[in-house]
Amino acid sequence: MLRPHRAPPRGQLDRIPGPSRRSLLAGVAALGALGAAGCSRVATASGEDGGDLLDRLRAQGVVRLGIAGEIPFGYIDKDGELTGEAPELAKVVFKRLGVDRVQPVPTEFGSLIPGLASQQFDVVAAGMYINPDRCAQVIFSDPDYQMLDSFIVRKGNPLGLRNYADVVAKKARFATGTGYAEIQYAVEAGYAEGDILIVPDQVAGLNAVEAGRVDVFAGTALTTREVVKKSARTEVTEAFKPIVGGKPHVDGGGFAFRPTETRLRDAFNVELAKLKKSGELLRILAPFGFSEDEMTDLTAKELCGG
Repeated sequence: MLRPHRAPPRGQLDRIPGPSRRSLLAGVAALGALGAAGCSRVATASGEDGGDLLDRLRAQGVVRLGIAGEIPFGYIDKDGELTGEAPELAKVVFKRLGVDRVQPVPTEFGSLIPGLASQQFDVVAAGMYINPDRCAQVIFSDPDYQMLDSFIVRKGNPLGLRNYADVVAKKARFATGTGYAEIQYAVEAGYAEGDILIVPDQVAGLNAVEAGRVDVFAGTALTTREVVKKSARTEVTEAFKPIVGGKPHVDGGGFAFRPTETRLRDAFNVELAKLKKSGELLRILAPFGFSEDEMTDLTAKELCGG
């Protein structure tokens, strides 16, 4: 099952192992101050020469990837092989950097940053959302994907729902998932939180729309698009940016490195930029449900708040 929720509620970052990874954006307006401190680590090396991990990985011929066992971001498949959008991208980038093999180190999502800090693995390859709180703990590559929202609605979208403002204006019956950021997006648009139907996940949301219990279910464009493939009675709307703090909001996920390893992070970014420019990045990510809508030119610095 797809788990799009990549950032826990503020104050609980990377300490809870449950499935909610994006969760509510309560306190988004306060992120600016945190971003200033976090982004200094994105732009500034924390060692004399940016660390020597890249040299060591080349000598060893293998890089250890921290993964969280989440489809489609990074997981072990039914044949026991490492795959997912982040590991498959890592295989390509690290080969270009002179490191031929990747080795998975599975852990809980909440243990990824602590595990990186304690050198249980070399890089976090789990599609981790880049935000100011995490930027204060690790340094990130530029994002390899962005995540927009979309709705599951009945075939033909009879109410014409394209964004959260439409949901409010049409007084639509609205549902989203437990701990989803989409709760706050709807509330910011003027929807009463007490009127939101909270369901466990996107499959339950699809079922609620099909059964006519709600008019619309909100989730990420990736997860809604994938789950609707199994339904003949519903469709997914065009992806859009929710409004947060009066501005269009976009999340993006990337690879995390220890703050001292700016040299490795910078080398990774160079190869990532080449893959974006050539279109190969989309070809690598497409088997996991990613589309042109998820491609992005955002930088880690922007997502960190700087």
